[in-house]
Parts: sequence; structure tokens; C-alpha cells
Amino acid sequence: MVASLPKIRTVRALRARVKAWRDDSETIALVPTMGALHQGHLSLVDIANKKADRTIVTIFVNPAQFAPNEDFSSYPRDEKRDNAALSERGTDLVFSPNHAEIYPPDFSTSVSVGGLSEGLCGASRPHFFGGVATVVTKLLLQALPDIAVFGEKDYQQQLIIRRLVRDLNIPVKIVTGPIIREADGLAMSSRNAYLSAKDRAAAPRLYQTLRDISAKLASGKTTGQVLPRAKRQLKAAGFEIDYLEVMDPDNLIPIKGRITGKARLFAAATLGATRLIDNLAVPQRRRAR
Repeated sequence: MVASLPKIRTVRALRARVKAWRDDSETIALVPTMGALHQGHLSLVDIANKKADRTIVTIFVNPAQFAPNEDFSSYPRDEKRDNAALSERGTDLVFSPNHAEIYPPDFSTSVSVGGLSEGLCGASRPHFFGGVATVVTKLLLQALPDIAVFGEKDYQQQLIIRRLVRDLNIPVKIVTGPIIREADGLAMSSRNAYLSAKDRAAAPRLYQTLRDISAKLASGKTTGQVLPRAKRQLKAAGFEIDYLEVMDPDNLIPIKGRITGKARLFAAATLGATRLIDNLAVPQRRRAR
């Protein structure tokens, strides 16, 4: 039988536990999540376990990153299942605060990161990254870990978090874990549970399209030759496209034409009632000798 992990609900209790570990000269990793854990989340816990003596996983469904018409109330929650999965992975502590612990009644501060948060998901969900930046800043300051681990599926998010940590001089190293995919290529996500059987069968088409685009761009074709056709194909397959773009992976500046340096594909699309996001690096062309 898997041992039940103790859940700490308050910042005071969290800091007391962290202090005890610090007093023993132990290093600490933090893995922020919203629960409904899948193998993608657990791969981040594995990274944390390897890089630090102690691993804290936070579970908090952050209302500040949901718009009024989004799925905050229906977002999947299963503390018992999450606890069992984290126990099996050797997690040391779960920090699962309630709303008032993170956002007391007179809370009036927000964190925003300009530039990086304005395109891609930031354009269609302008509330989103302010909510993410605020809660992540609070979690980092509450736990003061040595490292914090985030997933590459949310590529724009981890760039924003790296920037806020740098700009605010928060003494933590940000580590990024690779995208974990289902056998058919679909990027793992808690929201995949929303997909109907029909939509689940169609969902891998998004990743397949990114792979096809990536190969064509790497072969020398231009974005103008490749992206419009890919968008038409996705629409024909039932996807409602939010964005499908090629960007510099360091600053998210759009790239047009032929790829001559580092580039990354970014996609967001709705299938049925489920919004899917994915990204993929474009291999750099080898110059002929």
C-alpha cells in the first residue's frame, strides 16, 4: 500500500518544513502544478528528485489564470489520485493551499511580464500570463527552492517565468523538462480528459502537422509555402486554429520566409470543446561543405 503524503495547507507550515531541511543543508526542488497529474507532471517530479535532496509539489488550481468563461469550476481535481502518484514517485511534500491562503480578501498585487507575454497564448488569453506570473512568483517566494521545474509543453510560460525570476532577482534556477507524449504523439495535458472519443482520435493530427511543417522548413521551404496549407489541413480535420506560428525560441519574435537559424513551431487549436497547445523545434539546416 502506498503511503499517504502529508499535505501542508499554509505558508507558515511550508516555510517551517523548508527551514528544517535547510538546517540540514539539504537542497530543495519545487514543481508547481494544478493537480490532475499525468505522466508529464510526474516526469518533472523525476527531474526534481534527481536534482535536489527534497522535492515539493504544489497543487493549486489558480483562479487568476482563468477568464470568467473558462473551465475553472470544471477543471479536473483528484487529490487522492494525485497523492498516490506522488507517493510512488518519492515526493517529500505536497503544498496544497486554499484560495484564501494565496489570495487573501485584501490581495491587490499582480505581476506582469511585458513582451514575451503579449503574443501566442497571451493574445487570445490576455488574462492568462498575469495570473500565472503572480501565482508562480508567490510560490517561489513562499518555498524559496534551489530549483523549480516546468514543462516544455508550456514553452511560452517557462520563458516568462525565466524572465520574471531574472528581473525580480529571485534566487532560483528554472529547469525545463521535455514534452511527454502519448504513444500517438499527443502532448499530455490534464485537459485531454475533455476530449470525446472522436476528438481524441483526431487530436494527434496537431503534432503530426507540426512534424510535417518542421521537416519542410528544415528542407528549405519558406513559412509562406508551408503554413497556409497546414492551416487548411487542420481546419479540414476539425481544428479551430488559434495560432500556428514559427518563432525565435529565445524571444518569441515571429520568423518569416526561409529558416536560417534557431526556430520553433507553436500551435494552439480547439478541437470540439478542448483547447490543445503544442510546440516543436525546427532542425537547423546543415550547410553544404
